[in-house]
Amino acid sequence: MATKWLEAITGSLEQKKQYKQAKARLESLPEPYATAAEAVNRYLMYFGGVVDGDVIVRMFVDLADLWERAAIDGTPVREIVGEDPVEFAETYAESYGGKRWIDKERARLVQAFDALEKRDRP
Repeated sequence: MATKWLEAITGSLEQKKQYKQAKARLESLPEPYATAAEAVNRYLMYFGGVVDGDVIVRMFVDLADLWERAAIDGTPVREIVGEDPVEFAETYAESYGGKRWIDKERARLVQAFDALEKRDRP
């Protein structure tokens, strides 16, 4: 009972556990993969804006898989992210879809202008 109440306030404890496991996997990578993975992870935390816990967990678990595979194969970091690491990270995040925090603000902006338009009509 207490777990459900706590999760209602803080979110899924299982999802937090899965995220922490993925984060630990990134931190345990050899260099330069650990630094590159942490940089992408940090950027995704700011840019991603995903509010669905399942999507967030899947995104970060897949990120750990990607960097682990690259480290095992010895794939150069730039071969993974290309010339523009920002474009890579943003495309990566967008490929997961899901509801984002900005969606609510976009809807509010549209509603504000719709309300103005209705008010200004004779």
